[in-house]
Amino acid sequence: MEEQTFKIELIANANYRMDESLRMIQLSCDQLSETDIWKKPNGALNSVGNLILHLCGNITQYAISSLGGAIDNRQRDLEFQSSETHKKAALLAKLGNTIATAKDVLARLESEEFLRKREVQGFYLSGVGIIIHFVEHLSYHTGQIAFWTKILKEKDLGFYDDRDLNIKNDD
Repeated sequence: MEEQTFKIELIANANYRMDESLRMIQLSCDQLSETDIWKKPNGALNSVGNLILHLCGNITQYAISSLGGAIDNRQRDLEFQSSETHKKAALLAKLGNTIATAKDVLARLESEEFLRKREVQGFYLSGVGIIIHFVEHLSYHTGQIAFWTKILKEKDLGFYDDRDLNIKNDD
């Protein structure tokens, strides 16, 4: 596969996964009250609000700072200490803006940056490794947000109500 084609395909799929996660987080939050956003299942787990702040911090550190060259001002511990500091709409706007900025960074990324290794949060990763990390990390916490929402509301969230997920693959 040609280098430019690989870059386009990787970015398109990363963007798709980020958009899907954001859609699922928004659908989950639509079910939750302002109070629900900050509820914690127990002392060892995080609220939806904390998880959204954490996702913004992680995407900013990995994509916007490391790949995009912005200064890394992340204060990771504060992402988990915040409690009822943001309204639901502000949290969703912050996440949406963070994802949009990350997508802009990916669109401007030069080909050589995909293989260049750099240190992020104590890990030594290539640009491809960084993209896989922050997209996977977003997806991971999206699942936690959906799971906690299902527990709180005792219902399916209907993420794929418009699709037949029983269709078989083409041979």
